[in-house]
Amino acid sequence: MFQAVLFDLDGVITDTAEYHFLAWEKLAKKIGIEIDREFNENLKGVSREESLRRILEHGGKANDYTPEEFAAMAKLKNDNYVEMIQAVSPKDVYPGILQLLQDLRGQGIKIALASASKNGPFLLKQMQITEYFDAIADPAKVVASKPAPDIFIAAAEGVGVDVSQAIGIEDAYSGIAAIKAANVLPIGVGKAEVLGSDIALVSDTSQLTLDFLIEVWDNQ
Repeated sequence: MFQAVLFDLDGVITDTAEYHFLAWEKLAKKIGIEIDREFNENLKGVSREESLRRILEHGGKANDYTPEEFAAMAKLKNDNYVEMIQAVSPKDVYPGILQLLQDLRGQGIKIALASASKNGPFLLKQMQITEYFDAIADPAKVVASKPAPDIFIAAAEGVGVDVSQAIGIEDAYSGIAAIKAANVLPIGVGKAEVLGSDIALVSDTSQLTLDFLIEVWDNQ
């Protein structure tokens, strides 16, 4: 039996992807770069700094800013985003997730957040589910962001569980790659053509039940 479940946040517990897109779009427009929702798919699951790097490369402005200007732009994006997510509440928790958290807690299985979002703690608080999490990996303290394994390794360490005894749940390709690299068992929320056909998948979070996780674990 697995001893821990390591959750991504955006697209697994709730959906703040639209807020991220709107905040990035606002910043990009300010510096003369156009991005659309299709391009935004490249930003899912990666850190704020890496997202900004990709936007600047996309607009041919990768070398136009000093480190100080880069940091200021990243902060501006986050300020816009934080303003938008003040409205997040318990009704924004995805279907099935609260029940899964309760069932995991009931079985004594550790729960950790492995999100690239530095706003993870705030969002858990807004959704009133902080109490279910035994650890929140700090993305500011890991060396490399997804698809590197660092955040999932940190999440497992945070709950004192070996990576080989953990399940990771993700909805982004970079996140699944990070889970695999961490030697954690992956479960994807989404389509095989995006996440790969070599892992267990659910089409939506309502299918993420304790029984399903146990079945995936036993069949690995």
